[in-house]
Amino acid sequence: MTNAASMAEMDEKTARKYLRSGKLPSDSRAPHTWRTREDPFAEVWTEVQRFVENDSRLQAKTLFAWLQRRYPGRFSDGQLRTLQRRLKSWRATEGPAKEIYFNQIHTPGELSQSDFTHMDDLGITICGELFRHLLYHFVLTYSNWETCTICFCESFESLQTGFENALWKLGGAPRKHRTDRLSAAVNNLNNLEQFTRSWQAVLDHYGMQGLKIQTGQPNENGDVEQSHYRLKTAVDQELILRGSRDFTTRDEYEQFLQVLIKQRNAGRQKKLLQELMVMHRLPKRRLNSVKQIRVRVRQSGTIRVLNNTYSVDSRLCDEWIDVFIYADTLEIYYGRCKIDSLPRLRGRDQSHIQYRHIIDSLVRKPGAFEHYCYRDELFPTHRFRVVYDLLKEQSGYKGVKTYLHLLQLAARENETAVDSVLAAKLDNNEPIVLEEIAGIVKDAVNTLPRHISVHVDAVVLKVYDTLLEEVAGQ
Repeated sequence: MTNAASMAEMDEKTARKYLRSGKLPSDSRAPHTWRTREDPFAEVWTEVQRFVENDSRLQAKTLFAWLQRRYPGRFSDGQLRTLQRRLKSWRATEGPAKEIYFNQIHTPGELSQSDFTHMDDLGITICGELFRHLLYHFVLTYSNWETCTICFCESFESLQTGFENALWKLGGAPRKHRTDRLSAAVNNLNNLEQFTRSWQAVLDHYGMQGLKIQTGQPNENGDVEQSHYRLKTAVDQELILRGSRDFTTRDEYEQFLQVLIKQRNAGRQKKLLQELMVMHRLPKRRLNSVKQIRVRVRQSGTIRVLNNTYSVDSRLCDEWIDVFIYADTLEIYYGRCKIDSLPRLRGRDQSHIQYRHIIDSLVRKPGAFEHYCYRDELFPTHRFRVVYDLLKEQSGYKGVKTYLHLLQLAARENETAVDSVLAAKLDNNEPIVLEEIAGIVKDAVNTLPRHISVHVDAVVLKVYDTLLEEVAGQ
């Protein structure tokens, strides 16, 4: 006993006490259930409890500030932590029940989920300009296989395009697909009943059942919500490794995304094969994701499409045209002839005014330019704006007419060439003379290589008859 107590660095009497009790020192300690100091909130706890019982979202910091106002000088700032511990204990023992999330068993080929996620906060740029966009993100809940499509608004066209892109890249269709309430897409379509019919038609085409989460319950779409976070984190990390968030073209950025997603899907192939074995086959073709509307061109040379304004060629004023609406473009048809393609705007009450459409009328009516409601869209580059301000300051109304002729020159000849000449003039503090600039631009345009004329001989259809005879003979 003496030797054992000495080796444990314990008094011999203490060692005998533990030996007689048959308990280790750690087992002999009584639980600490008593307070070591008086509770400073004992007298006011009833008031505090009344608040949190009425609304459990109230924070201890808010209640503590209220107590300090109600009882000046009674509570010091250092007692906030005591109140926080007291509330934490109350919530765990007497507070309202918390929501429980139930882990689900996922079945191969059963369910896919999708949603839109904004990418603006990653600071991705195209040629130095912020590339504002979203991703339509599609995920299989069993294998976590994912894919995405770049889009610019939560429209029905973006939804359908992204959804079909995902299925055709996957090569099969799961039995069910879950989305959120799709309120933004419905608002863009302006008709809930029309949206429901259109979306159901897409699901029916692929033999799938559509599911929607309950209002205010994003956790029901938890797989894709969590995948949003992980994908955006992965994109951010790859951009850090890349050393730049700027891309030369949108195609380069899209390729960057697809390479990253391919890497992320590489470890999911075993489970993906299990899903593909039980998925529906895809139909023979995709659905036409285009929406067609017929509008009349206003006297202002503009059309109104999905709450946004676009300019078209002035020759179409008062004419009826067909507009084919895609996820990110509008195609303009007159009769059966396609005459223009415009970038689709997102949001509401936006405008896209192309100076080439209206410049001839403005040259004839220069007085309309200064107070034109879309004037700021008629400066193709910042140099055009600088030249306009300079000409107006130097020559007033005559300067405005000169600027409009420069804009007409850019429309008829070459915008890049005009911009280059203006840049040189501004850098050298040279005067802006219309005739001189026109001569330089025309000389530059004349030196550009001409398009090579390509001639393709007509196909002789009798050759195919010979091939068919050979096949029949075999």
